[in-house]
Amino acid sequence: MKIVLFALNGSYSHTNLAIRCLRPALEREGYEVLLIESNLRDRKNSILNNLYKQKADIYSFSCYIWNIKEMLELACDLQSLLPDSRIIFGGPEASYDTERFSNIDYIDAIICGEGEEAVAEICNKIRDGIKFEKVIHKSDRLKALPEGILYREEDFAGHGRGTIVYYESSRGCPYSCAYCLSSAERGVWAKTVEETLSDLKDFESLDADFMIIKFVDRTFNFDIERANAIWQAIAGEEYTKKYHFEICASLLNDESFEIFSTMPKGKIQLEVGLQSTNADTLSAVARHLDVSKTLENCMRIKEMGNIHLHLDLIAGLPYEDFSSFRRSFDAAYRCCDKLQLGFLKLLHGTAIRERVEDYGYKYTKEPPYTVLESCWISYDEMNTLEKISFLLERYHESGNFDKCLEFVLEKEKSPFDFYLGLNDLIERNDGREIQKISQADAYSLLFAYASTRLSDVEKNEFSTLMHEDFKSREVRKPPKPIRTIYQ
Repeated sequence: MKIVLFALNGSYSHTNLAIRCLRPALEREGYEVLLIESNLRDRKNSILNNLYKQKADIYSFSCYIWNIKEMLELACDLQSLLPDSRIIFGGPEASYDTERFSNIDYIDAIICGEGEEAVAEICNKIRDGIKFEKVIHKSDRLKALPEGILYREEDFAGHGRGTIVYYESSRGCPYSCAYCLSSAERGVWAKTVEETLSDLKDFESLDADFMIIKFVDRTFNFDIERANAIWQAIAGEEYTKKYHFEICASLLNDESFEIFSTMPKGKIQLEVGLQSTNADTLSAVARHLDVSKTLENCMRIKEMGNIHLHLDLIAGLPYEDFSSFRRSFDAAYRCCDKLQLGFLKLLHGTAIRERVEDYGYKYTKEPPYTVLESCWISYDEMNTLEKISFLLERYHESGNFDKCLEFVLEKEKSPFDFYLGLNDLIERNDGREIQKISQADAYSLLFAYASTRLSDVEKNEFSTLMHEDFKSREVRKPPKPIRTIYQ
């Protein structure tokens, strides 16, 4: 029997780890297994044709909030073209509140939770003609993670430079944050230091050009001695790739920072989920976080200058109003290289989704279930925060305005107020969304706004730095406000 494991990724650079976790279990049962990966930018008919021409006996769909709509459409069309093929849904979006899918006739089975064992069992029953339940719940956690790195050189056909590969050295999370699906399961299962480093050595042997190895561990440094041992090893020359880790910054110790000080620049990236600095907010979502220690350690990492640090905030959490979010933003902004402003999603299976009425949540009823307003923050305010998130991406995260932006923000008490004011100026004087503004206009608008907040001497220095930023990134002539100074 032929089985297709299908993933629909968010972009060309992404790859899907889940389908690679399922492949070994199916191959051990003797099945012919084919991985098919597309992304949301591909034409739907092209994706459908690629699936159809395989004429597989079973198609397994990896479902997430960002692709479930397209997955349902593709599964429906595929079943009408291949009525004898069986279709299985799995993944986070299919694992909770399964009544949404259980009455859909073109879905034959739904696997809830970890699928390595379940997918082999259901495929065997299909093969042997044994009756099975449509919804399969696996109550027992896997006793061990899948062995090896799960990627093969043939997996990279069609993937170019910049591909991200994903690696799982642990599964589960020690925390129970109410907005996260990891809270639905308790406990952490982890590979040993030796197993992890052996796997990373296997990545070195792949004849493939990928950008970074991204650990999907929810809290990589839950065991700080284990984390330090792995970081110590990959600081060495025998590990040549770049690595991304999601960590709890407050768990770092002096040994962690000693290792970080020897880490080659750019070799690792760290991501920290701060989410909020409001104590009531963190308590309401069961996020037990030492905020002061987290910010202190984040600043310490940033000041080292050799490790890119990514800090996350979530807008829309309980007890976080506009003013409170402003305080969280200002506390976080200078402690990281990249500040990501995210928006709360009320995911199926999370505890916070059960508190919709208590918290006055209005949210999008279709995926990704984004909060629109709450008892504490209005829709207008959430919309303003979304605009500020676009400004962050355009100005702070792009790297195109590093020198001039750092100069003007050093003089600002509140980075949040600076971006809020910049947004107001753009809305008054331009009217376009920031995503639709040209790069030259982005420089001009920043110049116009900063000029209202600087003295004449400071304005000249700001202009010089903006000119340097522009010339380091662009080949065209600078926009008029900058060009005029240098004529």
